Amino acid sequence: MASSHPPVHDPEQGVLSQEMYPLPIQIAPSKSWVSYTETVNSATESSSTTSEPTSEPTPYALPPPKPKASDYRKTLPPIPSSGFAPPSAEPKPQLSTPPRKKLAKPVSRWIRWQLWFNTYRKFFMVVITFNVLSMILAVTGVWDYPRRYTGAMVLGNLYTAILIRNEMFGRFLYLIVTTCFAKWPPLKFRLAMTSTLQHLGGIHSGCATSGFIWLICRVVVILVNHKQNHDSVLAVGVITNVIVGISVASAFPWVRNTHHNIFERHHRFMGWLGLIATWIFVILGDSYDLRTGTWNPDGLRILRQQDFWFAVGMTVFILIPWFTIREVKVDVEIPSPKVAILRLRRGMQQGLLARISRSSIMEYHAFGIISEGKNADYHYLICGVQGDFTKSLVEDPPTRIWTRELKFAGVSNTSTLYKRGIRVCTGTGLGAALSTCLQNPNWVELPGLKETDQATFDRYLIWIGSNQEKTFGPTITGLIKRNIGPERLTLWDSKERGGRPDVMKLIREVYHSWEAEVVFITSNFQGNKEMMEGCKEANIPAFGTLWDF
Repeated sequence: MASSHPPVHDPEQGVLSQEMYPLPIQIAPSKSWVSYTETVNSATESSSTTSEPTSEPTPYALPPPKPKASDYRKTLPPIPSSGFAPPSAEPKPQLSTPPRKKLAKPVSRWIRWQLWFNTYRKFFMVVITFNVLSMILAVTGVWDYPRRYTGAMVLGNLYTAILIRNEMFGRFLYLIVTTCFAKWPPLKFRLAMTSTLQHLGGIHSGCATSGFIWLICRVVVILVNHKQNHDSVLAVGVITNVIVGISVASAFPWVRNTHHNIFERHHRFMGWLGLIATWIFVILGDSYDLRTGTWNPDGLRILRQQDFWFAVGMTVFILIPWFTIREVKVDVEIPSPKVAILRLRRGMQQGLLARISRSSIMEYHAFGIISEGKNADYHYLICGVQGDFTKSLVEDPPTRIWTRELKFAGVSNTSTLYKRGIRVCTGTGLGAALSTCLQNPNWVELPGLKETDQATFDRYLIWIGSNQEKTFGPTITGLIKRNIGPERLTLWDSKERGGRPDVMKLIREVYHSWEAEVVFITSNFQGNKEMMEGCKEANIPAFGTLWDF
């Protein structure tokens, strides 16, 4: 599965080039999604009835030609011909046609270092440094707490790691920041808030790694003093170490990005098994009296221990998302063999992502949510064919699918902090970007507009892709045409225009003419790298796709 670029598993990544699948596509039946079917006759149908018999038998039959993209059966939703088009708040910036992309000179090492040593790695370094210093102080006898409460150090770190990744806690943090700090603080402060929320994974990784190291230390101490401890406590401690170690190792960047299914299965199921082993380890360790060498069945003794309550917190925050799982009805549109468009009921706020799966437990995959607003009837997911799961959505479209009703927030959710911004995306990265431009908050007043027409068209969309309308279909195209005026939209069809544009030239022109404060980028690995380096070099604040490493 290894490739020159890491496979795309992040919901905000663009789609890498894919081969078209020559298998006929079956469309999921749907009663709620009124549609019509468009069937293209194959060129081979009539030829079979009119062909003359040959005088000599052919040694083999020639295979029929591979169907083209236009030969697929398509389910096309009705797009209202009349819809609300936002009034032009300002004339569209006069941009020169971006030239074809040229070979750019490499950026300086200093810029590459700043992008590499991002907030994620800073958080990770701070957490690891704190825990290593704590161990040194404990070993030297300067700080007695870690020696007396090693179990609390283990579970305190693991509890924090789980809490940071919890959807509900994450939504709470995003809500506090976007409610209290929208538009009025200095730009540097708002940029720092966005960077902090985007890179919380650094705390998760740092605390998980530190907790595992403390767990090793805890078992080593028990092993050194094995004469005072019961053998069962040592045995469960070793088993817990092995299980937690496998869970941590499966989340390494190389495993996560090149063997995503292995990561999903081991990190989740070993995590659950590790939680059970941790509970047994905590109860046994807190029930055994080292002074008398006997078991103390008094439950109050366990309740008074710190590690018990950390274990309770871990369990609660692990279980919360699984209580929100539902099997829901889904309508699938397949405009091309590269993409499946999923439609689910109810509207969503911008900047959220959904996890979906064919089963209630196995392999949840995250995709950006497209919605016209909280009061909309539907929200949509763009699923580009990249692996077995997304391929199955095209070849065997479901009528029902499992999802977590508690959606988690992405970096786009912080777009409300800024007065004006640019959303750049390539390919299926549109799924994570479009809602930001569809939902325009009416917060900033523009001169010359009536009070009833106050609107801030403060998000500019740049979408770079190949054969956009044919690949992504009329539903997505209709959403764009109905909600985003031409004065704040640049669609670059690389197939029609003969290649990709000079993206940085385009970003720079729009950034200065649009008077933007920030740029959000959703692209594949290489595209994200080039644009982030270009924006850093041009001193343009930008946030790109994060692969959590």
